Amino acid sequence: MTTHRVAILALDGVTPLDLAIPSQIFNTRPETPYETTVCGLGSKVMTSTGFSLVTEGGLDHLRAADTVIVPGYEPGSEPLLRPPQEVLDALAQARERGRRVVSICTGAIALAAAGILDGLHATTHWLHIDELERSFPSVTVDRDVLYVDEGDVLTSAGVCCGIDLCLHLVRRDLGADVANRIARSLVAAPHRDGGQAQYIPAPVTEAGDTSLSGTRSWALRHLDEPLTLQVLARHSGVSPRTFMRRFATETGTTPLQWLLGARLGKARELLETTDHSVDQVARECGLGTAANLRLHFRRALGTTPTAYRRAFTR
Repeated sequence: MTTHRVAILALDGVTPLDLAIPSQIFNTRPETPYETTVCGLGSKVMTSTGFSLVTEGGLDHLRAADTVIVPGYEPGSEPLLRPPQEVLDALAQARERGRRVVSICTGAIALAAAGILDGLHATTHWLHIDELERSFPSVTVDRDVLYVDEGDVLTSAGVCCGIDLCLHLVRRDLGADVANRIARSLVAAPHRDGGQAQYIPAPVTEAGDTSLSGTRSWALRHLDEPLTLQVLARHSGVSPRTFMRRFATETGTTPLQWLLGARLGKARELLETTDHSVDQVARECGLGTAANLRLHFRRALGTTPTAYRRAFTR
């Protein structure tokens, strides 16, 4: 397995959780090719919470890496605090050399300041969306997404959305089976599509309400069955209208969109880990027919189930 070098750039004021997410997900495992180095402008970096950390490498690791990740840091208020020019130059050079460049949360500000996001869509923490848009008018800011994938330049929204983006990268690199195994080890959701809202109003459940997580877990075990809105609402013990409202509040998406994503995720894992026919995979994931599976694969992934299987079968 060819080594894939990941450089995580810890800027002054780095958010510890933002730094920990890629460090954990791209940690060396037998089934992954990742070799991760935390680097910085100096050998010691102060975090946003007041403790310091020692970095393993310098800016030269950015230029040599296959993937460069910039976790969030404290950018202050307007005018936004931009990293030193030496850091911006190293980021720009890494991109010019064809490296994949990724940001988590406010790390997007560093990418924008380096000119990497010019002409692209991007996102950041919802608290800094307005400042990013005003400070970098050449960047198209997407407000209501978990992450944005522009090919070799990817940005995520606030903090925990970095988990979704990093798992998305693993899924792109190694397939759904490996990404799902890593997600399970983190006790994280195996897949949240980047188009979901990053900021969900009323995150605290109202008195008397109950979470729909049990129904979502049940649905994942019954994807091969007809799962209508009425069926899901009946399982949760509420009316379809109440179910729709609570589901959107908890997940930022609709039940049908969530189900389609879950079914495609299961189809990908079956294609990677079994020799089941495309027709059988379509039935087991609840998409019915091979034609329907091919249609959704083409729309969501830009490929066919057969081509996907060739690329990711282990």
